[in-house]
Amino acid sequence: MRLISALAGVLLLALTIASILRTLVVPRGLYSSLVTRLWLSLRAVLHACAAPFRSYRAHDRAQAWLAPLILVGMLFCWLCGLLASFTLLTHADSGLGWSASIREAGSSLFTLGFASGDRLRLSALDFLAAASGPVVIALQIAYLPTLYGSYNRREVEVTLLQSRAGEPAWGPELLARQSLVDTETALPQLYRDWERLAAELGESHSNYPVLISFRSPQAHRSWIVGLIAVMDAAAIQLAVSPRSAPPEARLVLRAGFTAMRDIARVLRIDYDPDPEPNSPIRISYAEFDAAVTMISASGFAAERPAVLAWPHFQGWRVNYESIAYELARRCDAVPALWTGPRDFPATPIPPRRPADRRPGVTA
Repeated sequence: MRLISALAGVLLLALTIASILRTLVVPRGLYSSLVTRLWLSLRAVLHACAAPFRSYRAHDRAQAWLAPLILVGMLFCWLCGLLASFTLLTHADSGLGWSASIREAGSSLFTLGFASGDRLRLSALDFLAAASGPVVIALQIAYLPTLYGSYNRREVEVTLLQSRAGEPAWGPELLARQSLVDTETALPQLYRDWERLAAELGESHSNYPVLISFRSPQAHRSWIVGLIAVMDAAAIQLAVSPRSAPPEARLVLRAGFTAMRDIARVLRIDYDPDPEPNSPIRISYAEFDAAVTMISASGFAAERPAVLAWPHFQGWRVNYESIAYELARRCDAVPALWTGPRDFPATPIPPRRPADRRPGVTA
């Protein structure tokens, strides 16, 4: 029985340490079963809490607690795993009863010291347990500035996008607003900014998947909705006005779906790495035609009619639509136009355009 306890303790200790290293230390996108299980269970609980209110804002308020709860849950699970493993090892090595073994392991792990004894053969195990608790807590504390640094950089760009693409963001609205206020020349810089942000999202959100659950401060903003909007705008511009479209439009599309695929691999989301350009997408031609009509009415110079531009837009969007929709669903993002369904009842919310307050213009 003591041999079984020792083997179980070593195995549990190895699994716990591996989970800590995979999540906090290794700078590489590795799948974390602990984060995934915490996300699934806590998200389900928060969904159940918000369901009676039947509104998106209720779900947004509830899901705002998801990321902090995951962080606390990770620390709690790791400390419990260490406590259980050192309890098993203490029981196997000393022959103490289970209650005494728990007291000895807990006293050492949390550096309380009240249960220390004169058993010299346990001193190495006591020292190992005493070092483990503070190290795990220190790693978690050091982990937070990395998370919030990436979060703040992400949210700056999401906030800047609000005046350009509406709230919630929508790709056709982005192009329409630039035409309405004669700022089309600003689009290349916007694409460059989001190309760089997409690269950072692919790196940070695949290395630290808990970042996906961090919500924007405002209910109608979302990093994934913003990224979809910028990519849709670039795809529409390349499809409708290929000669005047800036080269940055292609670059932001490539960076965007590469980042989404990096995140998808870590989250184990299935996707086709090389889809056919004519594969079906969930946006219909009627929706695309209406969007092109709206953009053209705003003054956007179209070089192709919608019917000829549609295959080109389809060929771009097929590269990222399925992953984008799945990420938006998992993030419980604001139900913006062209971002797919959610796991709660939601009607797509169109962006609200501010009233024209120029002198002599009637609303």
